Amino acid sequence: MAPRFAPKEPVVLDPPKDRRFTQSELRQYDGVHDPSIYVAVKGTVFDVTRNGKVYGPGGSYAIFAGKDGSRGLAKSSLKPEHAVPHTDELDEGELTVLDDWYSYFSQRYNIMGKVVPESDAKI
Repeated sequence: MAPRFAPKEPVVLDPPKDRRFTQSELRQYDGVHDPSIYVAVKGTVFDVTRNGKVYGPGGSYAIFAGKDGSRGLAKSSLKPEHAVPHTDELDEGELTVLDDWYSYFSQRYNIMGKVVPESDAKI
């Protein structure tokens, strides 16, 4: 039996990278400032560039490009104010939805690194 949320077509993923991104660095990977498009879920940064029609400028999920949009994914919301990493005050159902999104991304997109606080940025 295929894992939950397994892609219909097999996806060969690269080994995870361990780059550290601050929120301000991550914002550059929105498909506008840089041709690459990254989306973070639960602090893990995924390269979604190959699905730029969805995550890039004008795409249905472009609100998440260059951001950790965990709250919005958990709430199934495309409101700009929800495209933030904060997961405080989410209920159990929303946290389950967020875990499902994480599983979805991790089976389809290469991991580029983790989001870290600005104070932990590489010098």
